[in-house]
Amino acid sequence: MHATNLLDAIPAHLPEEITQTLLTADGLRIERIVSTGQCSPEGFWYDQDEHEWVVLLSGTAGLEIQGEGVHRLKAGNFMLLPARRRHRVAWTDSDQPTVWLAVFYR
Repeated sequence: MHATNLLDAIPAHLPEEITQTLLTADGLRIERIVSTGQCSPEGFWYDQDEHEWVVLLSGTAGLEIQGEGVHRLKAGNFMLLPARRRHRVAWTDSDQPTVWLAVFYR
């Protein structure tokens, strides 16, 4: 067994966001998401059946919660998004990779 770093092997610019599933277990999924300027399509909202706890490991992003507006996130910021709470990525940093760690659970 060896240690892996969540901030390793990240290209500076990506044509599309990268989502990697790191762990799955009964009722639990952990993903690393890497964005380089990508955002949710206009008018698109995530509306998930599961809760999502998300932390920004690097970069900056705008996370829009329906009815609350856009929350500006920087490295170290985290949020809990309860199931069915509509949200979208308004923007991500295009000058450096934005790395998210997302924990989905029921």
